[in-house]
Amino acid sequence: MQQEKAERITITLPPDMLSAIKKKVGSGSYGSTSELIRDAMRLWQKREEEHQARLSIIRERLEHSAQNGTPVPLKTAFESIEALHKQRIKKNV
Repeated sequence: MQQEKAERITITLPPDMLSAIKKKVGSGSYGSTSELIRDAMRLWQKREEEHQARLSIIRERLEHSAQNGTPVPLKTAFESIEALHKQRIKKNV
């Protein structure tokens, strides 16, 4: 696999973030600031992909729900939820 050409950028960080980066690089956990930032970006990208996947599943479930079953008026739904909540409170007393 051929690596893409890297592009140099400039970023501004608050002192606490910069200190944490320097500390990790200084401890030998990372070979360079760039290596740490690339690792952080990979983690962020993974988190974003997982977030998008979760949103996609939620959207699919909502669409499935909208296409199936009988619609329930919002007031009725909240009344049912309130009744269930009261039942659970009574059981726990």
